Amino acid sequence: MTLTREELKSLALPVLVALALVVVGALLIKLASDSRREANELLAAARSERNQGAERLARIAEEEREVKAKIDVYQQLKQLRVLGEERRLEWADAIARIRTQRELLDLRYRVDRQQLLTSVPGKPARVDFFASTMQLNMALLHEEDLLRFLADLRASGNAYYSVKKCLVTRTGQAATGATLTPRLRADCSIDLITILDRAAKS
Repeated sequence: MTLTREELKSLALPVLVALALVVVGALLIKLASDSRREANELLAAARSERNQGAERLARIAEEEREVKAKIDVYQQLKQLRVLGEERRLEWADAIARIRTQRELLDLRYRVDRQQLLTSVPGKPARVDFFASTMQLNMALLHEEDLLRFLADLRASGNAYYSVKKCLVTRTGQAATGATLTPRLRADCSIDLITILDRAAKS
């Protein structure tokens, strides 16, 4: 089939329009594809940012829990009066009070010079643990006297009392009906531990 010149002229415009529409369609498809890719990238970035935010919040919540737990421990130590310098006068008063309340017949003790146990690095300053070793010698009617004395000593606060060793021996004295005679003696070595927070002191 052969087209005349007149027919070719009349088809030129529709062909040009069709070509233009194809080009515009291709451009629109490319623009839509690019827009979709950018939207997916933005969505991925938003999800990543949201996940990072959630992780940051989780870390902050965990740090808050740790700080609260440390503050609780610190407050307990403060209430027990374990923090700060050693309190020898308070120790002597506590032992005298326990001896009177428990009616202990013979109790002697000596507190050695304070020694540094360990230093723990901290922020903003280190924490030092000290021990003053108390050598204790006491007469006992029975073993319960020693256990009650140690429990009362620990309950008195002013230090953390760590019993290193206790040796209980028989005195060999015979019991008499007229008076209570101690049949046992205890020789103990007890560490009185205090904590010095250098940051709190400064």
